[in-house]
Amino acid sequence: MNISRIIFVVTVLLSQSLQATSTNRIFVTNERSNSVSVINGDSLEVEASIDIGERPRGIGLSPDRSELYVAVSEENLIAVVDPASLKILRRFKSGSDPETFAVHPNGNIYISNEDDAKATVFNPATGEQVAEIPVGLEPEGVAISPDGKKVIVTSESTNMLHVIAVPEHIIVANVLVGARPRSAVFNSSGKLAYATSEISGEVKKVDMESYKILSKAKIADEKAKPKDILLSKDESTVYVAGGRSNQVLVMDADKMELIKGIPVGKRVWGLAMSRDGKRIFTTDGVSGTVSVIDTDSNKRIKTIEVGKFPWGVVIDD
Repeated sequence: MNISRIIFVVTVLLSQSLQATSTNRIFVTNERSNSVSVINGDSLEVEASIDIGERPRGIGLSPDRSELYVAVSEENLIAVVDPASLKILRRFKSGSDPETFAVHPNGNIYISNEDDAKATVFNPATGEQVAEIPVGLEPEGVAISPDGKKVIVTSESTNMLHVIAVPEHIIVANVLVGARPRSAVFNSSGKLAYATSEISGEVKKVDMESYKILSKAKIADEKAKPKDILLSKDESTVYVAGGRSNQVLVMDADKMELIKGIPVGKRVWGLAMSRDGKRIFTTDGVSGTVSVIDTDSNKRIKTIEVGKFPWGVVIDD
């Protein structure tokens, strides 16, 4: 058996193993209930609730999906949960006010520490801090390129995307964007990124090699305060959480033009897409709900009541 064939077989086996260990659950942080709601992916009903600590926000899974990480912001820590048993395995300190984080392919987590104007890198297996990178004021969103070589941290009050090189952990670019940038997402090649700006009501497309803004879209609805952002699996469509507009905004990723708005609950913040790209789950903060969107029809197909002020969402599928 040649080397390429061996690599292919190993990749398939790893993929099958990963799928076999998934719980098919959706996990949602409830900022004012101090809990994580656990939604069954088949029935789309809440099956459990985890008391996690004060003001949980960011949430993510380890690369092998064996552990769930929750940023417990008021307690300045990350809680590590078994997604199968739903037991809290351990906690570790993560710097002041961890808000959002992203999980690197190597397993480390990159955290925005809002109060300290810095990003920190932690090894969640040991709780050890790996690096600390000063950034702009009120860091918020974190995105990691597919190859793991670049990290974007958005700074709300500095109005910038800070691009951090990995493993050097130094800022290689600062991209000035609209007022109060919240979230960012890379495309699959890592050559492009899309970012939202809440106060200016904009979405920008950025060349991640030249660090130049290629185009921007101004959201016409004055109520729209764009927060989270996703790309469809074929990368033709951008989905944006519209905040106070109570819609998920669907945009053409190439032309940066609005296609439609999908009505969801009040104050939509977080977004997560299923592995096959067929569904999007939203956190509707003021409504205390999660909306389920079918991406073929771009319509809401289900509303699920969760805790108070749902904030972050991740899917273990």
